[in-house]
Amino acid sequence: MIEELITLINKSVNLAPQDVDLCMSQFELVQFPHSAIIEVEGKVPTYLYFIISGYVRLFYFDEKGNEITTHINCPPGFITSYFNFINQKVSAENLQSITDCTLLRISKANLGFLLEHSAVFKNYSIMVFEQALAYNENRAKEMATLSAEQRYLKLIKNYPDVLKNVPVQYIASFLGMKPESLSRIRKKILQ
Repeated sequence: MIEELITLINKSVNLAPQDVDLCMSQFELVQFPHSAIIEVEGKVPTYLYFIISGYVRLFYFDEKGNEITTHINCPPGFITSYFNFINQKVSAENLQSITDCTLLRISKANLGFLLEHSAVFKNYSIMVFEQALAYNENRAKEMATLSAEQRYLKLIKNYPDVLKNVPVQYIASFLGMKPESLSRIRKKILQ
């Protein structure tokens, strides 16, 4: 299963055999059933996850107790509460499997070991975190400037499989709207 991760990394950097061996020694394969809480709010995130199969989300509870989905991810991709994982700070977010998931995970200590012993992984790690920062900045801009319908159309254009695998209430929350509003938008688009 780690081959998916190695293949993805090799698209950006050239891994030597010793880098592959080092990677294989630091990641652990785990599986979660749908709706499992993988990382819980109020604690320091333990792992950075690489998604081999399935869908995962980050969410928090607002002051009224509503779940607010901040991130939905699918394979191949990394997910954690990045700021809290990197800085080893308590997170206000939960990480949950949306579907049955097969993941690779690496602890902060093992990631540090990997980065210390492989310049290739250090460079790749910097690239991944830069992409995460750029994604979050772009998402914040879109939430502020695009209409709800525009955000939905962009989601279905860029991630059509999300609609087939993620419940509507999570998609609506991710897009910053109520499920009823998303239903109206979907109905309007289908007309």
